[in-house]
Amino acid sequence: MQSHSPPGPPSRSRALLVACVLLTLVLGLGSRSAVARQVLPRFLTDYAGDTLWATLVYLGLLLLWPRLSVRRAAASALGFSVLIELSQLFHPPWLDALRAHPLVALVLGRGFLVSDLFCYAVGVALGVALDAGLSRVSARGAHHA
Repeated sequence: MQSHSPPGPPSRSRALLVACVLLTLVLGLGSRSAVARQVLPRFLTDYAGDTLWATLVYLGLLLLWPRLSVRRAAASALGFSVLIELSQLFHPPWLDALRAHPLVALVLGRGFLVSDLFCYAVGVALGVALDAGLSRVSARGAHHA
């Protein structure tokens, strides 16, 4: 009698992940631009950047480890995002000096906001949904190949 083990984590297309990472990065940075603040609703300009940041963390993990399970990727992305947010409660001079650089501030943030924790949860959920969509696209492409 042959036993069947459950299928392993999906293998993801790195090309699709790179495209999604770049698109997420552009949308996230764009949501913080002066133009976006003039044309988009304030709700979007206030929360889209943080939401897309967590989506980017999720997608980045998959880019590094394409066979990572959805559960582990989601938990890791959310955990990382929350840790970064909690680090914003601490302000040693050396860390604030790092945060003074715009690129570092994009990653580490500057000040703790509870609303960011909600944005991260939504962003990771968005990443999971994107991942599911990409998996379907990849499966269709493999099926037709």
